[in-house]
Amino acid sequence: MLPEWKMKLAVYKTKAFSRFARKVRIADAELWKTAEAVSRGVIDADLGGGVIKQRIARADQGKSAGSRSIILFRFKGRAVFVYGFEKKDRANIDGKELEAFRALADVILGYSEAEMARRVADGALIEVVRPTEVKDA
Repeated sequence: MLPEWKMKLAVYKTKAFSRFARKVRIADAELWKTAEAVSRGVIDADLGGGVIKQRIARADQGKSAGSRSIILFRFKGRAVFVYGFEKKDRANIDGKELEAFRALADVILGYSEAEMARRVADGALIEVVRPTEVKDA
């Protein structure tokens, strides 16, 4: 049986993040593993207001050479990958971007399950399905 936090975890990505992930070869399975790690408290940088910056490993590379992501996160519940960038391209997000991500987190993390389903149905969000090859621990 899955731990309670795994049963409740729902992972999503925006269309823009999906394009970024495809470009830098980040698979959905890696997004899921990243969301599970965050749900367990393994967080690179908690930026407050439901916004987390997390490193994601790319295929055949470790996390340090990988990508950075901005995740809107509600502990043991919902992770939404909204922005990704390469460390070689930029060091971090700026203050205005952080405020915008916090405002977005207020909205998206406040959605009901029905509203999340509508956002998926209208294409604003893409659900990341839990891969079967992820080991239950």
